[in-house]
Amino acid sequence: MDEFETALAALLPRLRRFAHGLARDPADADDLTQQTAERALKSRGQWQEGTSLDAWAYRIMRNLWIDTARSRQRRGKVLAPEELGETVGVPGEAEGRAELHFLMRAMDRLPDEQREAVALVMIDGLAYAEAAQLLEIPMGTLTSRLVRGRQALAAMLGD
Repeated sequence: MDEFETALAALLPRLRRFAHGLARDPADADDLTQQTAERALKSRGQWQEGTSLDAWAYRIMRNLWIDTARSRQRRGKVLAPEELGETVGVPGEAEGRAELHFLMRAMDRLPDEQREAVALVMIDGLAYAEAAQLLEIPMGTLTSRLVRGRQALAAMLGD
């Protein structure tokens, strides 16, 4: 091990304590400590010798934790569990019965991501899982886009 790796290894117990303070869960804290060590090793070229390795590593950990918290917060804003949407949108269900003329005009005003989700599920009748796979996005992302698209359409079409 070189000097950088030795100093980082010596810092791990302190990083782990900091991670416990941030995460409040032992498993999350261990994951955060590991992610921090990995990021520090990958980004070692960005650390400037003569500066505090401690502060640099703590900043990496804090930024990783902020990213994790934001991700969890976004994931928590999905209105329904992903599993409930796996079979929704099967052809023949009531979702695709809006008048096509008004619907298409309203859909033209949706952002691209929402229009794709709405078109695949509500018009083409794909199940959520199929649409998410086709768009190469997580099902939660598809669900979120679909909910926002439906809400926008309902507002444009007057519920």
